[in-house]
Amino acid sequence: MSEILPLPEPASTAEAGDVAAARKRRKPGERRIQILQALAAMLEQPGAERITTAALAARLSVSEAALYRHFASKAQMFEALIDFIESSVFGLINQIGEREPAGRARAARIVAMVLQFGEKNPGMARVMVGDALVFEHQRLQQRMNQFFDKLDAALRQSLRDGALADAAEPATLTPDADARVRASVLTAFVAGRLQRFARSGFRRAPSEQLGACIARML
Repeated sequence: MSEILPLPEPASTAEAGDVAAARKRRKPGERRIQILQALAAMLEQPGAERITTAALAARLSVSEAALYRHFASKAQMFEALIDFIESSVFGLINQIGEREPAGRARAARIVAMVLQFGEKNPGMARVMVGDALVFEHQRLQQRMNQFFDKLDAALRQSLRDGALADAAEPATLTPDADARVRASVLTAFVAGRLQRFARSGFRRAPSEQLGACIARML
């Protein structure tokens, strides 16, 4: 989870006193970030089983009670990860929209960005495709379903807005219908690539032959 503050390096014995003092001066929200960083790191382990709060607390060398001072439940921790995914991905989609004219080029950039985000954040990829949410609260999976619905809508809007530029091309569908079909195919491609990445133990990169695949679909 590279975009969240990295965990601090282990301190030497000589530095232990300084570390203890620094902990007392911890900035507001810093422990929450460390908890999320640790959870994401545990999700990056290929074949990782369901993560328990006991295992998470042990990784951070704190008690489970310490975790619950910052999050009411493990589901709330996952919700914070999903918030991070949504704000990161849709914030970048907005930036792409400002820089790239509407149409197939914008849609291609959006697809590439989402797959690259998952590739750089393997733990997040497992959350995005639901592998990490199998035994968690149902609302978490519903939120990721909504994420892909919003992604589909963003792709559809880009393709619809760019349809006039492609008006000279022969078409068998109306611009709106064509945009719906293409956006659906691209969204399924993104979900499939991320799922393959997670289930291959992060060996099959989502960006594999990406340019050629997008060109074929568009």
